[in-house]
Amino acid sequence: MSVIPAGLDSREFRRVFGHFATGVTIVTTADEQGPAGFACQAFAPLSLDPPLVLFCPQAGSQTWRRIRRTQMFGVNVLAEGHDEVSRAFGGPGPDKFAGVDWSPSPAGMPILAGALTWAECRVEAVHPGGDHSIVVGRVLTLGECRGDGPLLFFKGRYHAASPVAATAEPEVVDTLLAWPRHTDWM
Repeated sequence: MSVIPAGLDSREFRRVFGHFATGVTIVTTADEQGPAGFACQAFAPLSLDPPLVLFCPQAGSQTWRRIRRTQMFGVNVLAEGHDEVSRAFGGPGPDKFAGVDWSPSPAGMPILAGALTWAECRVEAVHPGGDHSIVVGRVLTLGECRGDGPLLFFKGRYHAASPVAATAEPEVVDTLLAWPRHTDWM
């Protein structure tokens, strides 16, 4: 087993943690300049009571600056087949919303058409995280859930997961947010 030294190479760091599959979200906001958003893999539910989520934007992100100013954001969980949407929001561009169908949440956050589900949140806390910020948001509104499979990112590529049949019994991993028997699960 080789050990990578403390001054490790960022490409190697990315390669190693590329083996951790994640879902893909688009974090959005809206202000007097219009809608803004970015693709975000560093997203997770954090707490049930109170209902909190977290995401980790790059410190220099223009969208993050706008979220920080508005104190509001939307989280759009992408469905399989939304590879192009993720690519559009994952890079720089003057108008990432060009050609993207969306509607406002109750507080005006952009909700992308076809998202697997969504949440509207208010910034609760911000913590330093190296070249990123760790943003904790209080969930204010939850969207409906579609039956499609999620868009996944693994080893630098997009993947799809087969949707679980509606009649299937929940597995432990399907119930992490509601697992009643162990205090070490969320």
